[in-house]
Amino acid sequence: MVWYVRVGHGPRIRIVGEYGSPTFMADYHAALQGRKSSIPANKASAGTLQWLVDEWKRSSDWASTSTATRRQRENILHHVLEKAGRVPFSAITSKKIREGRESRMTTPAAANNFLKTMRALFRWAKEVEHAVENPAEEVRFLPAKTKGFTPWTVDDVQKYRARWPLGTRERVMLEVILNTGLRRSDAARLGRQHVKDGVATITLLKTENSSGVTAHIPILPTLQRALDAGPIGDLNFIVGKRGQPYTKEAFGNTFRKNCDAAGIEKGKSAHGLRKLVATIVADNGGSEHELQALLGWTTNNQSLIYTREVNKKRLALAAAIKLMGNDKDD
Repeated sequence: MVWYVRVGHGPRIRIVGEYGSPTFMADYHAALQGRKSSIPANKASAGTLQWLVDEWKRSSDWASTSTATRRQRENILHHVLEKAGRVPFSAITSKKIREGRESRMTTPAAANNFLKTMRALFRWAKEVEHAVENPAEEVRFLPAKTKGFTPWTVDDVQKYRARWPLGTRERVMLEVILNTGLRRSDAARLGRQHVKDGVATITLLKTENSSGVTAHIPILPTLQRALDAGPIGDLNFIVGKRGQPYTKEAFGNTFRKNCDAAGIEKGKSAHGLRKLVATIVADNGGSEHELQALLGWTTNNQSLIYTREVNKKRLALAAAIKLMGNDKDD
């Protein structure tokens, strides 16, 4: 896909870079002012890191990843190339990549995303015989001890519903995620074209291992009531005030504002609501395979977390009953 900016009846100016990336946005703002691309027209010198990245972006390996992954990599590479774009990529050693990781050590997730991007770049370079080895392969990820997104509670849902009644866009947002378990990127895309005979069939943009997994999700009565009350769009159930669909990022930001207005504590996001979905299903006897089918997980790594927790509760209850013994007062 190629993007252009045209102001009034002026010339079309082509925008360089992945949509939403720093490179793209710099060109976009330049084009609004009538200036051409801020990126030099001449090609990068062969053998430089900039040249290698440019070649990667023209490959099927780059094109086969999801839009979100490409955008994340664009952002990371933008900063890397600012410092080392003219450096021969053969000079990029494990030590240099380790230094890049260490410079980001205060944010382990960012450090690991940097490392993932460099591993992917040099893995491709080695595959197409541009590079002899992958210098990022031996660099270890930083330990990122985190419990992830804070899960919602049923009380949070009730509080949100009390603030945003049926007939509001904010309520549609909640019910779509809560009743489907979709990630925000897929929830923002869901629309009437996906629904047939009461079941939504949608190809997910991302799973923990790959994209392209198809989910089949019944439209539950609670969700149907919210959709009937609207407002919804023509091709997207979730839309803004002007009927426009949301990007993943805009959806997350807007939903957080809705949560603030409803008094939901900071740190609870759309993904945390998805965790509540998994908890409810597991608490009601859902199996690992049922969780995987509903939430688009391709392995049982995540579903085991929820089913094990439920099993712990059941075992603790059984043990407590045995602890009572024959005490009739209990």
